Parts: sequence; C-alpha cells; structure tokens
Amino acid sequence: MKKIKVLYVEDETFLARIVADSLQSRGYEVLVESDGAKALDRFKSFEPDVCLLDVMLPGKDGFAIADDIRAQSDVPLIFISAKTAVDDVVTGFKSGGNDYLRKPFSVEELIVRMQNLLAGNNKKPIDEAVAIGSYLFNPHRQTLALAGEVRKLSYREAELLKLLYTHRNQVVERPVILNLLWGSDSFFNSRTLDVYITKLRGYLKADATLEIITIKGIGYRFVCP
Repeated sequence: MKKIKVLYVEDETFLARIVADSLQSRGYEVLVESDGAKALDRFKSFEPDVCLLDVMLPGKDGFAIADDIRAQSDVPLIFISAKTAVDDVVTGFKSGGNDYLRKPFSVEELIVRMQNLLAGNNKKPIDEAVAIGSYLFNPHRQTLALAGEVRKLSYREAELLKLLYTHRNQVVERPVILNLLWGSDSFFNSRTLDVYITKLRGYLKADATLEIITIKGIGYRFVCP
C-alpha cells in the first residue's frame, strides 16, 4: 500500500522530530522542512498528500506558504501554530487552510484531522452545485433545491452553508464564522448568526441525516453523511 506523504514545515526541531517520528511509526512518509523560504520547493519535489504548516517560520511564514501552494494545488493544508488569536485562525482559512490546530496538541488529534481531510472532507470551499443529503446546493446561484423545489438563499445564508459544508463533521468556531462572513464578532453580529443558523436548520429539516449541532461556547458542527 502506498504510504501517505506528509510535508511538515516546522522550525521547532524537537517538536518536529517528535511529530515526524510518531507519524512515521504509524506508516506515514514524512518530510520535515524548517525554512519557510524552501517550503514551496520541497512541496514541488516531494508531492505530499497533506501539508502541516507552522505559522511563525524563518524565511516565509505559513500563511504565505499556503498562498503559494494554493496557487497550484488543492492538497489539504493544516496549520499548526501557537498563534491562537481569532484573527490568526481567520487568516489561516483565508489563505487556503483546511484546518487550524493549536499548540500544544496530541498526535492522535492531528492524525484524526488528517484522516478527515484525506477521506475527502473539507478539501476546499465548494464553487459548483453539490449534493448535501437529499438537497442540491448551488453556492454560486445561492439556491437550495429539494425534490424539484428550489429555495433562493440570501448571500450570507449561502456563504454560511458553504462554510459549514466545507468543514462538515468538524467544529467551526463562532468567532471564525463571524469574522469571515460579517467582518467582526460583535454582539449584534453574533445574534444575527444565531438567526441564520436557525434559518438553515429550518431549510434542511426535511432530511433527518443533516444536523447543525451547537457546541456550547465554541461553535457549530454540521453533521453531514
């Protein structure tokens, strides 16, 4: 069986060695690079199946590396960083990241997140029509169809559903949603998000396999088969 190839860009030598050894012991092929300026060349020559990117790196930061990779590939990207401010997480998603894991972390959690992405979840934001359970969602046209009946969504309804579906079966934090879709996590915007979540739940209620779960104090998980 072909080994899954992991490019890990990390300048903390001790951490990089621990993570690399742990992944290799589980059958992954891992290439570690400590210099951000060399990351894109390593990406091109190694052709990884998934990339793990620290944010604070010498030469070039992780966000800039993600921009470079996204210009030529849809490979899953996971940021692994001690930078935990909401703005940093939002920047990570905007630069093409599929997930954001905060230091310190467990290798077991990292592997689960990698497997989620490699299984086909959360590869990239959707642009064309996609089946969500019994529904057909077209984010470009802002429509949600069921059994021939088409519902027109507002711009933010469509963007919210698109975000939740892109990161389906994982928790998306409220501040991340608010900053991405509304530009700030103010109290007013937060209450508005609650209204939009309620609307989406109503729109999707005809399919019992779909559920938007509230993770109290954190965010939402869109359960989608």
